[in-house]
Amino acid sequence: MLVTPLFPFRSALLLGSALPLLALAPQALAQQLNEPPTPISAPDAPVPTNDDQIGFAADALEYDSNQEVVTASGNVQLLREGNRLRADKVVWDRDTGKVEALGNVSLTDAEGNIAYGDRFDVTDTLKDGMVDNMLLVLQSGGRLASATGTRVNGVYTLNRAAYTGCAVEDSKGCPKEPTWQINAVKVIYDPRRERVSYTNANIELFGLPLIPLPGLSHPVGEAGGSGLLMPNLRYDRNNGFEVALPYFFKLAPNRDLTLTPHIYTNALPMLEANYRHLYDRGAYQATGFLTYGSRVATGDSPIGTTPVDAQKDIRGYIDATGAMQLTPEWSLDGSIRFASDRTFLRRYDISRDDRLRSTLGAQRIGDNSYFSIRGWAVQTLRAGDSQGQTPIALPLIDYRLRLKDPLLGGVLQLQANTLAITRTHGQDTQRAFAAAEWNLRTLTGLGQEVTFTGYLRGDVYHSSDNDLTTVDTYAGSPGWQGRGIAAAAFDMRWPFVGEAFGGVQRIAPRIQIVAAPRLANLSLPNEDARAVDLEDSNLFALNRFAGYDRFEDSTRITYGLEYGLDLPDFSLQSIVGQSYRLDSRENILPDGTGLSGRTSDIVGRVTARYKDFISLTHRFRADKDNLAVRRNEVDATVGSKSTYVMVGYLRLNRDADDTLEDLQDREEVRLGGRVQFARFWSVFGSTVIDLTDAKEDPLSAADGYEPVRHRLGVAYEDDCLTLGLTWRRDYVANGDARKGNGFQLRLAFRNIGI
Repeated sequence: MLVTPLFPFRSALLLGSALPLLALAPQALAQQLNEPPTPISAPDAPVPTNDDQIGFAADALEYDSNQEVVTASGNVQLLREGNRLRADKVVWDRDTGKVEALGNVSLTDAEGNIAYGDRFDVTDTLKDGMVDNMLLVLQSGGRLASATGTRVNGVYTLNRAAYTGCAVEDSKGCPKEPTWQINAVKVIYDPRRERVSYTNANIELFGLPLIPLPGLSHPVGEAGGSGLLMPNLRYDRNNGFEVALPYFFKLAPNRDLTLTPHIYTNALPMLEANYRHLYDRGAYQATGFLTYGSRVATGDSPIGTTPVDAQKDIRGYIDATGAMQLTPEWSLDGSIRFASDRTFLRRYDISRDDRLRSTLGAQRIGDNSYFSIRGWAVQTLRAGDSQGQTPIALPLIDYRLRLKDPLLGGVLQLQANTLAITRTHGQDTQRAFAAAEWNLRTLTGLGQEVTFTGYLRGDVYHSSDNDLTTVDTYAGSPGWQGRGIAAAAFDMRWPFVGEAFGGVQRIAPRIQIVAAPRLANLSLPNEDARAVDLEDSNLFALNRFAGYDRFEDSTRITYGLEYGLDLPDFSLQSIVGQSYRLDSRENILPDGTGLSGRTSDIVGRVTARYKDFISLTHRFRADKDNLAVRRNEVDATVGSKSTYVMVGYLRLNRDADDTLEDLQDREEVRLGGRVQFARFWSVFGSTVIDLTDAKEDPLSAADGYEPVRHRLGVAYEDDCLTLGLTWRRDYVANGDARKGNGFQLRLAFRNIGI
């Protein structure tokens, strides 16, 4: 073997760039793509020290001084500027500048992309050239192939070419046809624009011509670039057949815009726009929808409003979010969500949210401190809800400081909080408080985990228009009001841990005593503590109300038992408990919460897992008097990632006052599943059924079986293609968002850019 060290050439041999992968469009070339040449095994060529040098290695070298022709043969390697050419033979004519590589030619560029061909013919500048039977494999995925290819000024033009993002070999290394490929008469790749453009292109799916795309272009790998994205096809009863065709604009490496016209057969067109911007201190995005069409002015009207009352109007929706990191401690964030009317999101199947929240805030997070100032507003989309009763919070200020107690030990947390809530037609409330909480956690010699807690707080409230609040217990007294809170708690948990059943078992009895004097709760407005319900998550909480406006003013003892079992393939975690009030004074907790009597209901949770195949969580609440089940909630998943079934069941039988917020009784079941019946094929489905009847809700006219939504579909997914067809039926109408059937076709090609 002859290995020649670096020596200067009048020009250097350079071929290759960040070109997308080639998959041959003509049938005769496809087989060659499936079997790319085996790379030549030879010592690496020396690395050049400058651009005028070329690293060279070969088995043999001939030089014709008369013709000025250099011929290298046998495991030839040429290296320049990070590009490596391998071939059986290389001929360089120094007079004409022509460089020809023959036999099992491959070229790896600096980015790791590999070009294969039978014959490479380039000029000595290596900027222009031609390749026969060309295959380029892109490092980021995908491949392009052509019968012939040329490169002029860095731009590649491929004739009778095809592109695919699919693998052309199976897991055993055997050739296979790609799931999809794009065939074209001509393909142009411009590395500077990082884009592939096609002439007379069509997409071939599973070997069958599917979609003609005469003006198709797409980015290379993840580089991005402007161009059309894959269309979305859908049908539903509200809008008829829908075609959405997104167009992506790459405005800069950190900014882009996507415009998507939605064309319907039963409605006027709609325009969707999405703008994204990433910068050195943060990011933000904004999405908007705009159309002109019929809407139902539900406002505060009843649910029975029909499309007969519809009117033509401008309709739309905006959803924007953003965040900015000013310093390692300070940050800003915000969001805007607003719809033109209450049925727009449901009508066009954008979202099923029934309340839209817009926020703005700043916060500082230190090692032992936290400061936040925020504001938010809510738009209700619920038929029958009054927008005038919907709160606007501005400002909400919260400050917390954590200190080590130098006297008794433990941790002391100081808090200051203020909130102002206003309504356009409802009660206005302002609140401020200062609080201190002390916690000391220690372990006894017997292994008991003991926690001591002390809590002090002073509140000041002011409210007006209290008579506009529909629930009297939420209104409080108008004008200025004050309250002082003091509470102390002792919490002891005694874990016993040992081997059992071939694993580790934990049994931990727990007891808590909380003492608090009687408080003036009902004289204060209640804005943030309206929904209260005893469950396993708040059983041992110092205050079992969700917010600050109500504090549980009782002396009580809470007792429970925690159990855990960890085996090699199985785990079980559970908790059960109850509380008892030691004082007999009147309680502000309403009936139906499980806390209204001196003895509370019994609550618990059981979570079991078997490998990654079974997951089960059961939450329950049993009546203290007759053990009737007041809450029965089950969430279970059985199966693997590819084939599984999910079951969710909820029954609330609390018998609560129906005027209280979020405490209405109901019963529902949720089912979902997926079955993979072939390597890439699966069927999936889900359903939500309302089982509420007069037993749970005396005011309900339901018969105990009211379907809410059904969904059923079939999907194909492999390494380069996602294809799905979904049928959905909605049974609940809301204004011009009518119930009925809908169909959606989802088609996504991977390794095609965006």
